This record gives sequence, structure tokens and C-alpha cells, in this order.
Amino acid sequence: MARAFVFPGQGAQTIGMGKALAEAYPAAKAVFDEVDAALGEKLSALIWDGEIEELTLTQNAQPALMATSMAAMKALEAEGVGIDAAGFVAGHSLGEYSALAASGALSISDAARLLRTRGQAMQSAVPVGEGAMAALLGVDLATARTVAAEAAADGSVCEAANDNDPGQVVVSGHRAAVERATEIAKAHGAKRAVLLPVSAPFHCALMAPAARVMEEALAEVEITAPAVPVVANVLAEAVSDPDTIRKLLVEQVTHAVRWRESVEYMVGQGVTEFWEIGAGKALSGMIRRIERSAVSRTIGSADEAAAAKAALTA
Repeated sequence: MARAFVFPGQGAQTIGMGKALAEAYPAAKAVFDEVDAALGEKLSALIWDGEIEELTLTQNAQPALMATSMAAMKALEAEGVGIDAAGFVAGHSLGEYSALAASGALSISDAARLLRTRGQAMQSAVPVGEGAMAALLGVDLATARTVAAEAAADGSVCEAANDNDPGQVVVSGHRAAVERATEIAKAHGAKRAVLLPVSAPFHCALMAPAARVMEEALAEVEITAPAVPVVANVLAEAVSDPDTIRKLLVEQVTHAVRWRESVEYMVGQGVTEFWEIGAGKALSGMIRRIERSAVSRTIGSADEAAAAKAALTA
């Protein structure tokens, strides 16, 4: 059975995530120690015992979610399930950094530092309150693009930012334009259109300043060929060349997350089983809506990691 490992993005964070993994597996605890050292602070204390409002800050959530995903990955390895059990890896937005770390293309320390920089740059690219994101439910990508274009008719920015599944597309841009989009979407058949509780308008042209910051940061980091192909958000297809990966990580900041197409690509390559590695179950829900026949498994707890090896032979 062909398998892909997928890694969650922002929004999956919860206080306490990964703590049980760290208590059960020394290799998982070592991940949190490495991230703490790389950032020069006890991010693990915030993750396990802090306030959700602070953890949800973009600059904290991004490295925290990567650390939790990598702790789950190390727990899997301790159970005898390595990266070679997957034919592909992919991640949703920041989850692409987790995928790259899991596949050996990036070190955990570099991924943590890059995500701290990415989070800070994305937050500072647009003054608080000037940008927004909204989920349009019950519309496809083509309809969402039509809605966004109508909402941005006055020259403001409103773009399709996350193509999550056949009935969920997120738009991003100037707050007024995104608010218009939520009303316009209803006239185009959306079941619901809701503003998201995010602090910046990710994955749209307004993130250009953050892309420039990431281009400089990524130029200083070693990226090697991944052990298994990484399905890139920007292309929705597999890449392995380090220079291409570096270029796409810069483009990813301003480009849409093509998650639906990424899953469809992996299914087209023979993947029938997806393991969501890290916090939450959001990707598993999206995957089921994209491909009903796909098998989903979450690896976010010690029990789930311990049961994983048996699942390979089931």
C-alpha cells in the first residue's frame, strides 16, 4: 500500500501538544530540546504549559508545530517506522518545513530558526488589522477566484490563498476586500463564509516583504536532497532538487497553498494511505473530502505512534 506522510499547518496548535510523546520517547524529547536550543528560549515550556494566546502568535505557532511533528516522527522511528515507509511527504504551508525536516532535507535546528523568522516576517509584513483571511465553504477554486476578483475590483488585494478541498477555499488580502468577499461568496452559492482568527493575510501578494526576508534567510541554510520526494505547495507536484526547494519556499510565502491538488497528485501516483504526523486531524478531514477511498491515520500521541508498526503489516 503506497503511503504518504503529511504535516499540519497553523491552526492545529494546542497547549500540551507533544508532551506525552516527549515523556514516552527520549528521541521525541530531544527534538524539543534541540528546538529550544536553536531558538535560545524554552519554547517547549510555552507549548506544554503556556497560554494559548501566546502559542497562537505566528512566530511561536510555526516552530512549535514543526517541533511537535518532528517529535511524532522520532517516536515513529523509535517504533521502527522510518521515512522509508512513505513514498512522498507533504505539508500544509509551514508543514512543508516539517516535511523537509522529516525527509532529511533540512535540519530540525534550521527549520526552527527559519520558521521563527518566517512567522515574524509574515506578521510584520502587514500592519495588524489591515489584512484578513476568510474561509469560503461550499465553493470550488474557480468560484473562489471569481469571488476574490469581484471583491478586489477597487484595486485592493483579495486572492485565493488555500485550496484546501473541493468545498473549502480560503481567501486572503486587505480586510475590507476579504469582508466583501464573504458577502459576494453567498451570492455565488457558498454555504458559509467566515472570517478566520488569524493575525495576518497569509499566502497573498501582501506577503511580498516576508518573501524577501525568507529569500535572505534561506540563502544561508543548507538544503540537501530529501530521502523521499516532497510535494511542494506551490507546484502540487514532487520535487527533490535542493535549489528548486529553496526557490519554492520563497514563492510559497505569497503563493496559494495548493493542498487539494497536492493530494490529488499523490493519489494519482498511487498513494492510498495518508499519515498525518503531528498535532490535530485537520488534514485527514480534508483528505477524506478530496479522495473518499483514501485511508487516513493520525500520529500525534504516544499510543498512535506505538500502534503504527502494526498498521504497516495490517
